[in-house]
Amino acid sequence: MIRFVIIAVMVIVAWLLLLKLFRQMKEARVDWTGIATIIGFIVLAIYLHYVTGIG
Repeated sequence: MIRFVIIAVMVIVAWLLLLKLFRQMKEARVDWTGIATIIGFIVLAIYLHYVTGIG
């Protein structure tokens, strides 16, 4: 039951972040450098996890 609550909270937070991102995109105030950096770090973490098997 606790897992369900944690997953539900994470889904709600992700939904709110997506809504905020879409609102910013409409206003054309998106910091594409920051978004690219975040995506790059996520991709790097996944790649290093795949290659090393650590993490």
